[in-house]
Amino acid sequence: MERRVSPEQSGSREVTRAAMMMAASRSREEEKSVRAEWAAHGIQTAAVDYGGDFVSSVMRMVERAVVAAKREAIIGETHQEEGAVAGAAHEAITQISGKALGLNVGGKIGIARCGVHVAVVLFMCVGLVHLNEVCLGMGHRVI
Repeated sequence: MERRVSPEQSGSREVTRAAMMMAASRSREEEKSVRAEWAAHGIQTAAVDYGGDFVSSVMRMVERAVVAAKREAIIGETHQEEGAVAGAAHEAITQISGKALGLNVGGKIGIARCGVHVAVVLFMCVGLVHLNEVCLGMGHRVI
């Protein structure tokens, strides 16, 4: 029997799991399906694609995470909420920067929130041409 997860019951683990599944979704259709599944559990989600040279893409990745979170009403217009998503995105980027520095990256950012917990996950390929490494970076904040 499946039950709805309340904001009090849902912690960083479930929210990060939701963000991870959004980031790993293969298509817009799958994204919508995953989003609906988590919404049924009380967790709001969003996803956005990104790509390019890692160094020049860092700021765009953070911006895209914040814009996607605002677009899907995961966060409001407050400095605290925007900062939480930006901080979680930066943490996720920091975790993969050693592999990505000087190379091209491409993938998807997943964002999830339930109550005070917000998570950002980057799922990406890093490399040159067809020689890619796959990696995952995660960040979590409490608002």
